[in-house]
Amino acid sequence: MIKTVETTPYQDQKMGTAGIRKKVKTIIQQNYLENFVQSLFDSIGGVQGKTFVLSGDGRYYNDIAIQKIIKMSAANGMKKLIIGQNGMLSTPASSRILLKNKADGGITLTASHNPGGENGDFGIKYATSNGGQCSAQISEKIYEKTKTITSFKTLDTPDIDLSKLGIQYLDHMEIEVIDPIKDYLLMMEEIFDFDAIKKLFQSGFTFVFDAMNAVTGPYGIKIFEEVLGAPKGSVHQAKPLPDFGGLHPDPNLVYAKHLVDLMYSDHAPDFAGANDGDGDRNMILGKKFFVSPSDSLAILTDNYRYIPAYKDGIYGVAKSAATSTAVCRVAEKLNIACYEVPTGWKNFCNLMDTNRITFCGEESFGTSSSHIREKDGIWAILFWLNIIAATGKSVEQITRDFWAKYGRTYYLRFDYDGIDSNVADALMHDLEENLPSFEGKIFEGCKVSRAHPFVYHDVVDGSSTKNGLLVYFEDGARICYRLSGTGTNGATLRVYIEAYDKHNFDLNPKDVLKKYLKIAALIAQIEQRTGKTEPDLTT
Repeated sequence: MIKTVETTPYQDQKMGTAGIRKKVKTIIQQNYLENFVQSLFDSIGGVQGKTFVLSGDGRYYNDIAIQKIIKMSAANGMKKLIIGQNGMLSTPASSRILLKNKADGGITLTASHNPGGENGDFGIKYATSNGGQCSAQISEKIYEKTKTITSFKTLDTPDIDLSKLGIQYLDHMEIEVIDPIKDYLLMMEEIFDFDAIKKLFQSGFTFVFDAMNAVTGPYGIKIFEEVLGAPKGSVHQAKPLPDFGGLHPDPNLVYAKHLVDLMYSDHAPDFAGANDGDGDRNMILGKKFFVSPSDSLAILTDNYRYIPAYKDGIYGVAKSAATSTAVCRVAEKLNIACYEVPTGWKNFCNLMDTNRITFCGEESFGTSSSHIREKDGIWAILFWLNIIAATGKSVEQITRDFWAKYGRTYYLRFDYDGIDSNVADALMHDLEENLPSFEGKIFEGCKVSRAHPFVYHDVVDGSSTKNGLLVYFEDGARICYRLSGTGTNGATLRVYIEAYDKHNFDLNPKDVLKKYLKIAALIAQIEQRTGKTEPDLTT
């Protein structure tokens, strides 16, 4: 029986670039999740007769939240839900299922790379019919509805058994529980040369895939071990856990230090990759060698012809403004378009939907292509494996060949975490006001050539978005400032710095960028305003 439940609105349900992301203790407040979901349904004109994909990354509260949403979907007249077995799908697989089934939308329960567990984070991502994140306009409409909502609809009914594959019904709504890996695997087989990768493993090539106790563990076992023939045990931390085993499931040099230590030891395998909580981010490592995400995007673009799905050519490439300019030099040489967009995967979707780009990536360990409308961690790892299989070269050789061809872009991201939001906003406002005064000035021997806000004008819908502040130097270096929207503890100021060198490829990035970090802190008055004398995290 349908119940209409009276509720009181919360005032803190504004969506970020990928959905709403909060502490678990916030999400589990009475009617908090229900308010947001009903507001979403109402803001898109209702869900009567629609088909949605619904799943999550398996983190704490996933099982409870998904049952709530199932009952609300039926009560609101939804026609069909497609759900991964046990309520789990990686974010890339969810996008694939949505596109394949021509669904009207999708809800993924994930906080991506953020920690899980009772004291961790929880998130709700909404995807539109193109398989990608919703627009800022829709996000704002949902937020406005959350501030005035007075009731939501649900069913008073037992939970659905999501361990059972096949079709069930709840009231008049069809629920199809699917194998979470099958369709995603078929898509990967269509893109890459699986036979070549199988031969690579048969040759004795050693490999580690670290799933970080998150959703792609079962995907890794199926794809890398069972189908491609990597030795059993190549997939590490393969069992998804509600708290990710206490890990911060973000595949970078800090939070995946255990994998970095392995790859820099005398027992390192030939290649390693890692994914984050929901499977959309990736980290690439060779023996005692790390590939930065910015370089990885550029290297994949430069080697696209080795991949069967792209051998006839690619449309173009796009990067976030915070990502290094390495891929821009590749695009120029290949004579393809290169777009620079704001951070947030939704900004790539219009470019993919109109065949302007094939590849895209962000510096935050996210890379993908137009096969879906999300980042795709396993896709990136398979791409590297395919290049290795085709060339017979190591990760380090492939990267060094790239540097010899294009030069090296030294690049790091510096995070200042836990800043009071008002302080962070004032810092960015005042910095933006002062940007014009920096042009022509010399700091630490480096002359500023340009300084301005980054403003993106969408080539498809004509919308404009401001996202970050840029400072360029005459020697080719660049600083980008922006506030992150993915944290749950205050604001994070991110400072992205790059410097280009055509000849010297073995310098320490921290040494190369040290003076630019000093300049970045000086002109933004970071210490004076935040009290922080150094970044909290460097990646």
